Amino acid sequence: MAEGKSFAATERTVPTRARERASYDEATVHAILDEGYVCHLGFVRDGAPVVLPTLYGRVGDRLYVHGSTGSRPLRMAGGRSADPGLAVCVTVTHVDGLVLARSAFHHSINYRSVVVHGTAHQVTDEDEKKSALDALVDHVLPGRSADSRPANAKELAATAVLRLDLREVSAKVRTGGPNDEPEDISLPHWSGVLPVAAAYGAPIPADDLAPTIAAPDYLSAR
Repeated sequence: MAEGKSFAATERTVPTRARERASYDEATVHAILDEGYVCHLGFVRDGAPVVLPTLYGRVGDRLYVHGSTGSRPLRMAGGRSADPGLAVCVTVTHVDGLVLARSAFHHSINYRSVVVHGTAHQVTDEDEKKSALDALVDHVLPGRSADSRPANAKELAATAVLRLDLREVSAKVRTGGPNDEPEDISLPHWSGVLPVAAAYGAPIPADDLAPTIAAPDYLSAR
């Protein structure tokens, strides 16, 4: 079986601790990104670091990040082809379990994370922008973009999208139980993993939804 594609490791994507948990496998990175909803967008503003939570969507080897045309990172990224863009760091993290050790020092979490470094650019091409916004909606709930009104001209003008190519990327994953010290094994404290998982509730219709409109199939499949 042929090996999958991998991202090249760089100085910024090689962790200083627990290097054995790092992965540059493209399929692993894509799977972690596709399972999330919110990313944290980091950049430098006026010499100080800023991190903002925001929605994102992936199309191939590109991330699209949603924002308002009035937001600082979108204005800093610029929209003209001659603009240098905005240096950013984007992270996505899933918590899969709480790892409870016998010692306080060895408590941890099981997680899957992706870190992306690069230069983000504001999307100005109208067709790409519409496709990116559809991808953002479908990333949250596949099939939803075709089951909702597209943005009109006024809404498109008020919405900005950043594009970030997936080039300098790494994933990091921790699994398994606690790493207790041998001398702590006999201590009378519970040790193990408390799994954490996201769960969807029953859909709650809007107060003004017509009673004849049933919940779509893509909601019952969640």
